[in-house]
Amino acid sequence: SRVPRPLSTPQVNTPGRALVTGLALAYMALILFLPALNVFYQAFRGGAGPFFENLVDPDFQHAIKMTFLMAGIAVPLNTIWGVAAALLIARNEFRGKAALLSVLDLPFSVSPVVAGMMLILLYGRTGLFAPLLAAAGGVKVLYAAPGMVLATLFVTLPYVCRELVPILEASDVAEEEAAATLGASPWAVFRHVTLPNIKWGLLYGMVLTNARAVGEFGAVAVVSGNIVGRTQTLTLFVESAYKEYNTAGAFAAAVLLSLLAFAT
Repeated sequence: SRVPRPLSTPQVNTPGRALVTGLALAYMALILFLPALNVFYQAFRGGAGPFFENLVDPDFQHAIKMTFLMAGIAVPLNTIWGVAAALLIARNEFRGKAALLSVLDLPFSVSPVVAGMMLILLYGRTGLFAPLLAAAGGVKVLYAAPGMVLATLFVTLPYVCRELVPILEASDVAEEEAAATLGASPWAVFRHVTLPNIKWGLLYGMVLTNARAVGEFGAVAVVSGNIVGRTQTLTLFVESAYKEYNTAGAFAAAVLLSLLAFAT
């Protein structure tokens, strides 16, 4: 019998492919590569000495601490909440599920500045929760770390949940049901069956949460007051330093943020 000849692979139009590739690379260079390289150039234009001098500046170091504090609180809390919410949504059918999914997307669509204004309306001097804060001994939320944490939690809320819901909906629950039938506790089922199946989606959601927490500006700027040495993150430090003509400090912070983003 005759062996059928393999179908020949159609030849791609080389000039057209080169044109599309060139346009894509040019667009990336214009939007991404050149601005990023310019940040490093501006930071080290005066030599490495000024750059490292800014790294030991007390206000700079405090901004670094506040940035890591925001991420250190937001990532674990929203990871725990995101896993619980994803399991609830993916494993159950209930009235209002579509509305809940829409609400989860609010941090994606609402401007961070609007999120900060909402927190002011809730926790400000004349806000909804002002009497409760006064009764608790005048707990300060706005223009302090608690308000910055709340703003960071809001903008990073959906990432873990949104990454896990499609994975859980596509996964087979037979293994979980079998483990439960054999007497495994809900925690044991989650730890030994569910978690291994969702670990990469969970990790990706945590990475996105951390990246957004480190780079957030708008919501944190509104509720923090941008007080130097007290309520500044690295993103706020960049803005205030540049406005005060401390360009070396601003670009040093920008370089550090760029390296954190790349590492993330």
